[in-house]
Amino acid sequence: MTSISVSTAGHCATVTLNRPEVRNAFNDEVIAELTQAFTELGQDAQVRAIVLAAEGTAFCAGADLNWMRRMADYTDAENLADAAQLAEMLRVIYTCPKPTVARIQGDVVAGGMGLVATCDMAVSVDTAHFCLSEVKLGLYPATISPYVIRAMGARAAHRYFLTAERFDAAEALRIGFVHAVVPAEQLDEQVAQMTKALVNASPNAVKECKTLLQDVAGKDIDATLIAHTVNGIASIRASSQGKEGVQSFLQKRKPNWLIS
Repeated sequence: MTSISVSTAGHCATVTLNRPEVRNAFNDEVIAELTQAFTELGQDAQVRAIVLAAEGTAFCAGADLNWMRRMADYTDAENLADAAQLAEMLRVIYTCPKPTVARIQGDVVAGGMGLVATCDMAVSVDTAHFCLSEVKLGLYPATISPYVIRAMGARAAHRYFLTAERFDAAEALRIGFVHAVVPAEQLDEQVAQMTKALVNASPNAVKECKTLLQDVAGKDIDATLIAHTVNGIASIRASSQGKEGVQSFLQKRKPNWLIS
């Protein structure tokens, strides 16, 4: 992989966007590499958490200009195929069975907002700015919209989708788009605190909890949903890690997933 790098320390993997010369804008190559990386890490039993990071002054500036120039000459069929690849990358990151943390060291624009929104958690430096700039270009953030709207809420999305206003990290925190805002020198410490909590939890419980969140969010609380949650808790109580977790708590010892 040339546009991204992947490293692992302990049970935590870091996927780093590595195109600082173009503010980590993505193109078809980056999309393919991110899709592959998150697919493989999601299946790696040794990985319990994934950090999405970036090199340089910007986290991600959205679509690469050269890629956009090529797309201007695409046929309808080529545009559909291209958009489908982007949608698949977003889906793979969002549904990755491992918990994900966006480490935001700089500005986030357009499609970069989608990358942040697909992650379970996001930590930003206090100097970062955010922008859904698509309408300024005669476009709209269609492919990333399911994830961004879930991350910031519909009311905030109405404002920032339609105005393309640039907003700061404090506003991103206020609307819930990021979970923590810190000075640059504290960014890695804050990310490490989150990943430590993630890798110390039951891997199976975290995986099932991610699925639960996606199944339950925004759904009507009806008999079908209640039955789904009842079956879920009964199933995880009977799982090996469910039993081990309860027994280790009662016996005042560490669970076996912390020993391995």
